[in-house]
Amino acid sequence: MRHLLLLPLSLSLLFTAPAYAWGPIGHRITGAIADQNLSGAARAHVRILLGAEDLAQDATWPDDMRSDPAEFWQKTASPWHYVTVREGADYKASDAPPEGDAMTALTKFTTTLRDPEASVDDKRLALRFIVHIIGDLHQPLHAGGGDDRGGNDFKVTWFGKSTNLHSVWDSGLIEQRSLSYSEYADWLSRSIEPGQVIAWSDPNPAVWVRESTALRKTIYPADPVLSWDYAYKHRVAVDDRLKRAGIRIAAYLNWLFDPHITQAGRK
Repeated sequence: MRHLLLLPLSLSLLFTAPAYAWGPIGHRITGAIADQNLSGAARAHVRILLGAEDLAQDATWPDDMRSDPAEFWQKTASPWHYVTVREGADYKASDAPPEGDAMTALTKFTTTLRDPEASVDDKRLALRFIVHIIGDLHQPLHAGGGDDRGGNDFKVTWFGKSTNLHSVWDSGLIEQRSLSYSEYADWLSRSIEPGQVIAWSDPNPAVWVRESTALRKTIYPADPVLSWDYAYKHRVAVDDRLKRAGIRIAAYLNWLFDPHITQAGRK
């Protein structure tokens, strides 16, 4: 009886919206999972910087601010949401363009958060970007091959609507589930096993990018007409990337705010 199911209204909105990264729901899912896995020290630092806001709320902030007309948001920060990794190659920092990319931005904002002289405003900006960038790096088309703008130029139809593959992975596959971000995050969190938390808690972003580029090879369809079969085929992969992103946001912040590492860096 699949043909009787109605697509949510929000799904229709993605076809006119610019493709940024995981859509708002995807980023909030990763932030909510991360919130549940923070260490005591990391949670305290996050609370100092964000106050009553949580990581689910702040995970979308760098995308929300892209409507700001300031040059920082329209030009400077624009390349910080993705990396380019050519087919058959690994990411190398030397390949980053002069304007930077998600990996160079992650390094920059990590340095800011560790800098005792940095202002609270600068650290708050850095934290919000770190949470967002880690989510971005787990979306396979944010590690694009450099030939189709991360799937933006790969035209498809999604349940009869014209769009592109990037939008399908940003929002279409997630919104097709008709779950709120909190419902989705709760479902995913309950399926994460302790062994997976241990295995995934690697704060090395090169590992995340390598996974995304490996997955990228498998998601380009031979037939550009996408609907239930494509959604079913890639559901497990989408859920896996969201779960790993959430665990790794927490792992990265736990590592970054580890008091032993922080104190050692100040000596």
